[in-house]
Amino acid sequence: MTAALVQTDSWIQFDVHGLADQFWNNTVDGLAQGGIYALIALGYTLVYGVLKLINFAHSEVFIVGTFATWLTFWLLGFRPGSDPQLSTIEIIAFLLLAGIAAMAVSGLVAVGLERVAYRPLRNRNAPRLVFLITAIGASFAIQQILKLIFGLNQQPQIRLLQPEPLFRIFGAVVTNRDVILFVAAVLLWFVADYFVNKTRLGRGIRAVAQDPDTATLMGVNKERVIVVTFLVGGLLAGAAALFYMMKIPQGAIYNGGFLLGIKAFTAAVLGGIGNLRGALLGGFVLGLVENYGQSLLGGEWKDIVAFVVLVIVLMFRPTGILGESLGKARV
Repeated sequence: MTAALVQTDSWIQFDVHGLADQFWNNTVDGLAQGGIYALIALGYTLVYGVLKLINFAHSEVFIVGTFATWLTFWLLGFRPGSDPQLSTIEIIAFLLLAGIAAMAVSGLVAVGLERVAYRPLRNRNAPRLVFLITAIGASFAIQQILKLIFGLNQQPQIRLLQPEPLFRIFGAVVTNRDVILFVAAVLLWFVADYFVNKTRLGRGIRAVAQDPDTATLMGVNKERVIVVTFLVGGLLAGAAALFYMMKIPQGAIYNGGFLLGIKAFTAAVLGGIGNLRGALLGGFVLGLVENYGQSLLGGEWKDIVAFVVLVIVLMFRPTGILGESLGKARV
């Protein structure tokens, strides 16, 4: 027993001083990373709220967006390893073009996924387990298509926006990239929240999420609502892809969405699956916990910390922190 304890102590070390020293740096980076998780988690939340389906292929909808971002940079004339000297207006314009391309491609893939993989199953009243298996199969299929087109390796990095310090918070440097990731995530969440709660299509989404049969009797086009739900989730995933490539320029790899997608799903569950506000909160909380965990336990424990948090939340609050479904969201 003593030997086991010694062995355990040798591979689990708590660096409390490291956590304290890097607390604010980890907070800044965690909020930036959490914004990416939140945008991807919104896609999981929307689809689950309407269809009660965990769309595990959503991670590939996101990773397709990273390739669209990279290809847009390439078509605009930028090359790996180059250090383009661009004005602020040029950087904003090129990033907007890449973002539009990524959102368009991810949105189209999401809608195509719904049309090809899920709609035939709904027409046949397939059990939910079949939907889940199909989602996993679609995920691997998209991965293999990307592998055939782009190969096994990551695409060489193309960086347009160089991180530059803007200000400090308790000694932690906040860069222009950190501000963009955090602010953009919050703004896009506001747009999604406004769309769902204040627009006619959004009311249709909430109606179908609450009671699809009654919504259909009241004149809501259920199929159109489902397509719009997948489209919105895909657009948000495309935006997340652009921000991810801004943070990790070499992030376009055919299976790169697998782990990130699971973490985004963890964020959705953490905040409350089917809850837009919960997706945003869960993303930020997960980003912070990951960064604190790697300072306390070591970088190799970063991913494990995220899933331990998921297990703990499911044990003590299965509905998540906020725990309010999309169909019951207040107007």
